[in-house]
Amino acid sequence: MSTITVLSGIGDKGPAAMRLDTGRHRWLLDCGFGPEANANFDPKWLDGVDAVFVTHDHIDHIGGAAYAVEAGLPIYATRRTSQALPPSAQVRELPERGETLIDGIRLTTGRNGHALGGVWFHFNLGEGLFYSGDWSEESDWFAFDAPPQAATAIIDCSYHLSDVPQSRRLEDLDALIDTLPGQILFPVPPSGRAGELALHLMRRFGPTAVLLDPECCHTLRAALTSGGVAPSADEIAPLLDRGPLDEARFLICDTPNADGGAAWAYVRAWRESGRLGRDAHVIFTGHMTAHARGIEAVEGGYFRRWNVHPPLSDQIAMIHRLGAKRFAPAFCTMPEDYLVEAGFGAQVFMHDTLDL
Repeated sequence: MSTITVLSGIGDKGPAAMRLDTGRHRWLLDCGFGPEANANFDPKWLDGVDAVFVTHDHIDHIGGAAYAVEAGLPIYATRRTSQALPPSAQVRELPERGETLIDGIRLTTGRNGHALGGVWFHFNLGEGLFYSGDWSEESDWFAFDAPPQAATAIIDCSYHLSDVPQSRRLEDLDALIDTLPGQILFPVPPSGRAGELALHLMRRFGPTAVLLDPECCHTLRAALTSGGVAPSADEIAPLLDRGPLDEARFLICDTPNADGGAAWAYVRAWRESGRLGRDAHVIFTGHMTAHARGIEAVEGGYFRRWNVHPPLSDQIAMIHRLGAKRFAPAFCTMPEDYLVEAGFGAQVFMHDTLDL
């Protein structure tokens, strides 16, 4: 009998870790750390595990990989995601779109619309198990592939029951930008929002208004040749030829919480020079850690959400598309609210061990 257990990721925006027992082997789906600094990977999650599968390279899904490497476990990931693993990792490469037979079990992967090299998993166990990791269907930058049907699903519900579409998010962001004089910094994950944010700003203000830091340039240049992005992604090519000393109104920089990289360097310099809140501003667009919330709370700091996870309508549509009979609402702080949300038409499970 095959079973699935949510070890972590239910009840908070915490480390992703799902245990899949196939009847012959025990596999760990994702091995996250964070995103908060005190949200650690628990090495006990690796007890009895034969292999680890990673959906994408964001820290709350891959941040505990060093423990798997230390344990000598093989790690299944796409080529792009594997670049974020420790050099000594025993990588078993997965296609971004395709099927892989592992110990007689067919694993189907498809692009998740959320991160470069990011995929969802579908295992042909029981009546089918779908694990989305993080996903989005609203991006002009990332490609998304529809999954096959599955009776059991663990889906990304990071935005809880919010049903605000990306079109309205863009309107809110543009309205804020129009009120701010001077330069604006957008801290981002290079393999996440960097490309689609650059695409939006370039379309509205032109390529000379946008500057990417070297880390983002390197990542996005590789993305354009990877096959994992949407056709419209090619539009950002002019931004990749801009030099680091070029002037620009919009700065798109690593890291997403401005706690390192070029983003933190800009924030620190603007604060010390007195520019922050006068002619220099910071707009966060994703999940904020305590460090980011501290910057957002002072003059010159702002938050406007950019959808990189599914709103409620897309969550419901995914469950209907899968034909799921039961699902776990992952990565939200109040999963119990889904018990009374009738739109899904499927049973909710949380920390239970479920037969497939």
